[in-house]
Amino acid sequence: MLKSLYIQNFALIDSLRIGFDPGFSVISGETGAGKSIILGALSLILGQRADQKQIKQDAEKCVIEGIFDVSSYDLAPFFGQMDWVYDDECILRREIWSNGKSRAFVNDSPVYLNDLKGLGDRLIDIHSQHQNLSLNDNFFQLNVVDLLADTKAERRDYGESYIAYRTSERMLNDLREQSRKNREEEDYLRFQHTALAEINLQPGEQQQLEEEQEAASHAEEIKTGLFTATALLSEGEQNVESMLRTVGDTLQSVQRFYPKLSELSLRVDSAFIELKDIREEIAGYFEEVEFDPARRQVLEERLSTIYDLQKKHSVTTVEELIALRDEMERKLENIDSLDERLQALEKETEEKRKSMLEKATLLSKKRKKAAPRIEKELEARLAFLRMPDVRFQCEFKTKEIPDATGADTVQFLFSANKNVALQPVSQIASGGEMSRVMLGIKAMIAGATSLPTIIFDEIDTGTSGEVADRVGAIMEEMGERMQVIGITHLPQIASRGAAHFLVYKEDLGNIVTTRIKELSPDERVQEIARMLSGAEITEQAIENAKVMLNRN
Repeated sequence: MLKSLYIQNFALIDSLRIGFDPGFSVISGETGAGKSIILGALSLILGQRADQKQIKQDAEKCVIEGIFDVSSYDLAPFFGQMDWVYDDECILRREIWSNGKSRAFVNDSPVYLNDLKGLGDRLIDIHSQHQNLSLNDNFFQLNVVDLLADTKAERRDYGESYIAYRTSERMLNDLREQSRKNREEEDYLRFQHTALAEINLQPGEQQQLEEEQEAASHAEEIKTGLFTATALLSEGEQNVESMLRTVGDTLQSVQRFYPKLSELSLRVDSAFIELKDIREEIAGYFEEVEFDPARRQVLEERLSTIYDLQKKHSVTTVEELIALRDEMERKLENIDSLDERLQALEKETEEKRKSMLEKATLLSKKRKKAAPRIEKELEARLAFLRMPDVRFQCEFKTKEIPDATGADTVQFLFSANKNVALQPVSQIASGGEMSRVMLGIKAMIAGATSLPTIIFDEIDTGTSGEVADRVGAIMEEMGERMQVIGITHLPQIASRGAAHFLVYKEDLGNIVTTRIKELSPDERVQEIARMLSGAEITEQAIENAKVMLNRN
């Protein structure tokens, strides 16, 4: 419930603070006194967009702050979802600067305006004549039936089933689209994969082939070099091996006279053995290297194929070609297995569809079962509001395709007269009748479930006398279960409130400002009398006001 409202520098208000109690409170005041200004300020902390023109003239910024008791609203999960700190007392604040900047706060933490609106919708329902247009909306009508039929559990179960079905359906459609695209490119993909698979590429193959090709291209030069190296090492009278052998023999012959040479002698022997091994390996390479035109052609053709594939696929290594080949293979495997996956998902989707339809049927049954009771109760309430011949009906139709709300559409049919056929309420009801229908619905909802604070903004326009008195009685009844604030110009309604606030203008000489105050019992008699008789308050009006205030 709304505990207090503080307004600073908004429109004609310089500074205003007002406290509210539970139950039914009324706000009255002469036309133009500023009742709509207060409501406009309240709308800002409920998430309405701000206009810098709303700031009081010559003020730098305006501030609106509302303090709410949210202990009975079960808002802790919502606060957790928004990552806000929860407390049973919640403070909403808006700050608007003359330069157009605006900030919103929840419990002194800055929040986005849309998030503030999401919270505001859970705290206050501002009901005006404009909201009567909701009766034209089938979605609103369906929600009314659900609230009064208490389908919360069924809607939750259906909603979960609906989401599961739609998720599976989207996955199925995506898989079908993927299958269509895959089939379109399958032939080309198989052609590319075959070209890569048939060549049987191996990691490191390109470097090995390029080295072998290089050797084959210079076979004669290599053999000549190897022959020359072998000759220098071991052939002819003056070859490296024989000279090194002579060096070793010489050092060995003199080391008995000079022992320090023994280590050098061993090193020379070791070098001789190493050179001999080198010469043998060179001889082996000499035999290995040969000029083979056929082998050279094979190498060139293999490398040419590799180079062509690399150019075609915009890569530079055999390893990248192998990776492409493997990826194509995986895609082809997916294509081959897609039919099985499609079949399994189609079966799963159909099972979820059947489950959704079963939940939709249960939801529809509960809605339709509650409809006669809803119709009877609303007719009774409208009869109380002096519509004795009213008839009301909830007409159900089945949607071709269920949506998030189920398989039903609901249309409220209405007739205020005996001989007039039932027609959609939006087509036949007058403005005053729609106001009474909406009031009756709100009263029924308040009796069926917990509602946030509701503000009735002059919905009594067009009513008077006994009807106005009965409208006030319904608001008073609602106030027993929730906080109700009625902005009214009718004494029959104003006299019903547990508390009465007066909005008035105060002339401060150079400026006029809007004020609001809670009336004392004597002041309240004077205000009711003014509402009864106008500017000139008569003794009879005062007596009538006392009677109206004492009737409860």
